[in-house]
Amino acid sequence: MSIVIIGGHERMETQYKDICKKYKCKAKVFTKMKTDLKNKIGNPDLMILFTSTASHKMVHCAVAEAERNNVIVERSHSSSASALKGILEQYA
Repeated sequence: MSIVIIGGHERMETQYKDICKKYKCKAKVFTKMKTDLKNKIGNPDLMILFTSTASHKMVHCAVAEAERNNVIVERSHSSSASALKGILEQYA
């Protein structure tokens, strides 16, 4: 299963990827807005939005790409490791 994580803390980026590996998922993590974010997202199985740490522009761009590619979007206000684990328990 491929996952894209939008938002979160930079220092947690490797932790997010390690957690996803434990659930046999491959993850891309975008903690900051990139110039060509919509091209880098690709077509994942699940998109996780950490809304408290992502900018409005970043969320808008990600949601637009998700709708275009029919990707499941899961939103979480918390960007903690336990929040990510809880989401992965549901989908992975």
